[in-house]
Amino acid sequence: MASAKLRREMNRDRLEADIVTEAVRVFAESGYEGASVATIADNVGLSKQNLMYYFPSKQVLYQRVLDDVLDEWLARMANIAEPDGAPAEVLRAYIRAKLAFSREHPLASRVYAMEVISGAPLYGDKIRERVVPLVRRDIEVFERWIAEGRIAAINATHLLFAIWAMTQSYADFEAQMRLVLGRDELGADDFAAAEDTIVQMVLASITLVPARAP
Repeated sequence: MASAKLRREMNRDRLEADIVTEAVRVFAESGYEGASVATIADNVGLSKQNLMYYFPSKQVLYQRVLDDVLDEWLARMANIAEPDGAPAEVLRAYIRAKLAFSREHPLASRVYAMEVISGAPLYGDKIRERVVPLVRRDIEVFERWIAEGRIAAINATHLLFAIWAMTQSYADFEAQMRLVLGRDELGADDFAAAEDTIVQMVLASITLVPARAP
């Protein structure tokens, strides 16, 4: 009996994962308003009615997609909240993790970006609840580093905004980058070059400049 229940739970988890994966693609291509639950169901091989057994509305499915995106993104953001680590290494790891997310989950990144660009009408409360406290904690880490003389004084909030913009653009504006580079897709070399460039710019912005001798 227990093994049969476990199999059913595993099958349900697998089917939900398949639905969410397809939903990410459809929401990324069509946006929330343009996405169709019937299309998602058909692409997964379910009837709309069967899909809605697992996700009773389009908004519930959309919220699940964004929850998964935010879970993954916040896990990678946690790298920066290491006040005792070397700032250069902490930031390098953070930038690398953010770029890896853009490379591994470009469609998910675009779904999140589209929600934010539209003013976060369906997910603003979750962003305030989950992202804002973490960002404030990260800002406190920067301010501690500044107070200890480990990095140059800088507006930590806008530095984080800049890092997000630079790293997430490799997912959200991938098509433009491919057109400029004349490639079918961005490869490992492109992301390695992006990491080196972004790290150089960020570290230059926080490097302490030795005082000139009088």
